[in-house]
Amino acid sequence: MQQVVYGVDRFMEQAAKYKQLKFGLITNNAATTSTNEASRLALLKKGINVVRLFSPEHGLSAKGEDGSFQKNFIDEVTGLPVISLYGEKLKPTAEDLKELDALLFDIPDAGCRYYTYLWTLSYAMEAAAENQKQFIVLDRPNPAGGKLSFAEGPMLDEANCSSFIGRWNIPVRHCCTLGELAQYFAATKIKNADLLIIKTANWRRAEEPDLMQKKFIAPSPALTDVETILLYSGLGFLEGISINEGRGTTTPFKILGAPWIYENELHDAFTSLNLEGVQSAPIKFIPASGLYTQKECKGIHLTVPDSEKFTPVASGLQILQLLISLYPNHCKERPYPTVANPTGANHLDRLTGVRNSFEKLKSGNFFYEKFWDCRQWEIVMKPYLLY
Repeated sequence: MQQVVYGVDRFMEQAAKYKQLKFGLITNNAATTSTNEASRLALLKKGINVVRLFSPEHGLSAKGEDGSFQKNFIDEVTGLPVISLYGEKLKPTAEDLKELDALLFDIPDAGCRYYTYLWTLSYAMEAAAENQKQFIVLDRPNPAGGKLSFAEGPMLDEANCSSFIGRWNIPVRHCCTLGELAQYFAATKIKNADLLIIKTANWRRAEEPDLMQKKFIAPSPALTDVETILLYSGLGFLEGISINEGRGTTTPFKILGAPWIYENELHDAFTSLNLEGVQSAPIKFIPASGLYTQKECKGIHLTVPDSEKFTPVASGLQILQLLISLYPNHCKERPYPTVANPTGANHLDRLTGVRNSFEKLKSGNFFYEKFWDCRQWEIVMKPYLLY
């Protein structure tokens, strides 16, 4: 199998074409070349005139706490100023872009609608269009896999649930690269975008996520391997209810629990769901941070023995329904304050993209919502696919 060559590598092959231009680069430490050198440093070494950096949620380090304020600073690696797009603002201003000829975007994704790097891309792309700047996406593989038939809703109710964890109507598990989604947004949402996608080479969208582990880059602190990436697009919903989703432990999104859960009872009930491709084991743990800090939680540890059969979004929502039905007096909606949503209100609706999600899960009617169906997604995206 040939080595995957990222968009940043292929862009550097064309460096001579761009030496007269001034670039801003939206990036973080997770963005590296195929030889594991920080993208920003490699670009400078190639003579690309990057004059300013922009960083998303989790900061340039890619290690900032989930939802936490990220400040502007000077990058010690390059000496360049870093403007945070997850601090005082979410979108570059005209002043930020004034001296630039183009914006480069190079950040690994997680393949999930409520992962914020995608929406940083959308705002930056919008700012570039408004200020007549070219926007260049240095594309990367989707670590959760690219088979469009594996895409899972709910689709997003833009009228009621649009936010920085789901701005526009796409599935939760979208199975696209950020370059492909950028092309879709340019066609449907962002007027006058001057967009260029530098494709990844030697990536097959049908490649099983298990194989991606060989070239996996952790995009943020909690997403440490491909199995976690797969689980995240379902267990991320737990942020919206009163269950610890593994934050504050070494296995976030692989474990879940609360002080009032009976681990064996939950394990037996989960097993009775007969969900394909995923298994559970009873567990006790004490989170060092996050919900129920320093309290013993009981729950289950999930593993994914078969990623081809596993449906993470549907499984995650069925787990939520199970928890709500087993523990109705304890399982409540949870506010989840972040920079983008300071009050933390309506977090579950923003995650699912469906209004009144908690009540619908509680009643058992969630899966009958019209927003659940994403069978058209493959047809919608066909003109914008690059691989």
